[in-house]
Amino acid sequence: MDSITPGTRPARALTRRRGTAYIRLHYKTLRFPARQDDQQHRTMLAEAQTVLHTWCRQSEWAAPTITGGRGAHLFTDDGRSILDMSSLAECSNLGHQHPQVIEAIRAQAAKLCFVTSAWGAEPRARLAELLLEKSDLSGGRVFFTLGGADANEHAVKFARQAAARPAGWVITRDRSYHGASYAAMALSGDSRTAQQVDAAAYRVIHVPPPYAYRCPFKTRSAEDCGTAAAARIAATMDSQGAQQFAAVLMEPNAGTNGIVAPENFWPAVRELTRTRGVYLIADEVMSGFGRCGEWFAWQRYGRENAPDMMSLAKGLTGAHAPLGAVVVAAPVARLLEEQALLTGLTYSGHPLSCAAGVAAIESYQREGLIERSRALGATLLRALQELQAQHTIIGDVRGGHGLFAVVELVRNRDTREPLAPWPQLHPGLRRLLKEALDAGVSFAARGNLILLAPPLVIAERELADALNLLGRLLGPLAQTLRTEDSS
Repeated sequence: MDSITPGTRPARALTRRRGTAYIRLHYKTLRFPARQDDQQHRTMLAEAQTVLHTWCRQSEWAAPTITGGRGAHLFTDDGRSILDMSSLAECSNLGHQHPQVIEAIRAQAAKLCFVTSAWGAEPRARLAELLLEKSDLSGGRVFFTLGGADANEHAVKFARQAAARPAGWVITRDRSYHGASYAAMALSGDSRTAQQVDAAAYRVIHVPPPYAYRCPFKTRSAEDCGTAAAARIAATMDSQGAQQFAAVLMEPNAGTNGIVAPENFWPAVRELTRTRGVYLIADEVMSGFGRCGEWFAWQRYGRENAPDMMSLAKGLTGAHAPLGAVVVAAPVARLLEEQALLTGLTYSGHPLSCAAGVAAIESYQREGLIERSRALGATLLRALQELQAQHTIIGDVRGGHGLFAVVELVRNRDTREPLAPWPQLHPGLRRLLKEALDAGVSFAARGNLILLAPPLVIAERELADALNLLGRLLGPLAQTLRTEDSS
């Protein structure tokens, strides 16, 4: 660790979720100029004292000020460059400060900053057209929100309205995340927020996840786990009568829960919901826009397995502006068109955000980033599997359909004993994250998982260097565990 010089102080973990310990480290030492009246120093103190920051104790928030970025790198106010291996919150798919998106926002601001959705706006109409085109849901419609949580809330609202089941039950998974508003917390099977909300009061039922590595159904293969998980959804509906259910809401690929469903799971869920007349909603907030090697993760299963609705955010603008969306398929759109849509958001379809969304989609396409993510995802998966062969601390590697992969760490590969009970973060893993940051790389971790989701524009050399660094740091972590086990 660098020595502390005058005008510096050590930084703690910069984003900390206590209990769940979902940590993103972005810095190793906060270097403050020795002059106490420096403007940047005053700004830093002001934010620490005036802003409520998410997923942390306010007294422990000590993050540096980010002043810029380029590609896969973030720049701090003291001149450091940090390689971002998580796309911040798995949202900066285009990298940081993408020039075409910035120019689109600038041009739209000069023309029209804002008009409500009671009026038309060219970038809103264009973005809806592009989303329907890329999702293969032509003839459908798009409702714009401000982010992922309200997109999921509105998707459920639309499902209940279209099905004429205003109190219809919704099935979601344990160890899922759909947002942190009250309704979204009810939809989520998330241990961080489970005590804050009564899911049943929101007509939500959680079912066990298709977690093949630790299958809750005690199956012997990934395929059997996928079959059992889908069968539980069917049994849950059949036990109460399918007419009591409005929707099934699922993530088609991994979120921060780190669970990548077996290949047979999504098609099975699509079939059982279709035959029972229950809508299927794909939460693509994290998995969309190339993150999993397709425009949207469900597309790897073919058009016959398309959802009835999907929720979007994050990569929709590459995180350059806040925006979410619900894309509804044509049959749902036809039902909603004949009814009053009694909902609204002041900033629904905000012209500046929609202009950013149009530019983002055009950039994904022009730069071939969907295909690039698929190719580099395969490279990422192979490299992680090579690390797994070298380090017994790696119990499982999954994902890799695009630039999103999960490394699950264990104490014992044979017994699959985790480093620490979920969702706790082992101190040794916390130390690994800090040492990586000392070397200029920011990894994300949650519980026993290392989550790899770099911007789709990351250079191949940068990706290789980050994985080599991870490999070097896994050895000391394994030694720490051996020392613990022998003591």
